[in-house]
Amino acid sequence: MPELPEVETTRRGIEPHLCGRTIHRLIVRQPRLRWPVATTLAKTLQQCEIRQVSRRAKYLLIGTDRGTLLIHLGMSGSLRILTGQAAPGKHDHIDLLLNNGVTLRYTDPRRFGAWLWTTGRSASHPLLRKLGPEPLGDDFNTDYFYNRSRGRTLAIKSFLMDSHTVVGVGNIYASEALFRAGIHPARAAGRISRQRYAGLVEAVKQVLAEAIHQGGTTLRDFSNGEGKPGYFQQSLNVYARTGEPCPSCSTPIRETRTGQRSTFYCPHCQH
Repeated sequence: MPELPEVETTRRGIEPHLCGRTIHRLIVRQPRLRWPVATTLAKTLQQCEIRQVSRRAKYLLIGTDRGTLLIHLGMSGSLRILTGQAAPGKHDHIDLLLNNGVTLRYTDPRRFGAWLWTTGRSASHPLLRKLGPEPLGDDFNTDYFYNRSRGRTLAIKSFLMDSHTVVGVGNIYASEALFRAGIHPARAAGRISRQRYAGLVEAVKQVLAEAIHQGGTTLRDFSNGEGKPGYFQQSLNVYARTGEPCPSCSTPIRETRTGQRSTFYCPHCQH
């Protein structure tokens, strides 16, 4: 599944091609996504001027002069920019054609993504209004994270991945941040000191920033807005490295289950 770095990488890739352009036409070949694409969306978007391309959590927000298009990539979705003619493939479900001939193409083999429209404030949309702070923003800090954790018996990895706590820290980056912070993924969130939370906040920000810089992580079929893969996978310390030596102490990496998700950690470095 594309996580925050992949979505942010996609946003940065498509933004220069979309901002300031007018939508000429929307072609929907397959409307049956996670939520059906509205039959009126093509007519609604026609001649809309795109004013900004932003991101909230894992949602891409294409802001226009009439409203906002919310796009979620789901489990296997991707967006790419086409500057020439290219016949659609089996899983190319939506094309957004601009007035300069550029096309934004949406591909989604599992069809678990979404294309939704809102004319209200995007922050008030039911899918966005209860989300926690952005992990790279100032609101995600030691005081916030530590205070919210008090009394919580939930495993720290599950707590970190809860979008009501902080958005966009998925399985890969939670495992990597906990390794850098030296915290065992199963430790109760409420039993971690403020000092260690400070280290974890810093680790989360570093891991995500590095992943964005490297274009995300290519696991299965992720590619950015230009169809290029991400390279952060080459920097992974524990994720999907079961039995391999820890890069810090050479102890074999272990795999367990936390909240029904595969979890990878070093039993020596993380406690």
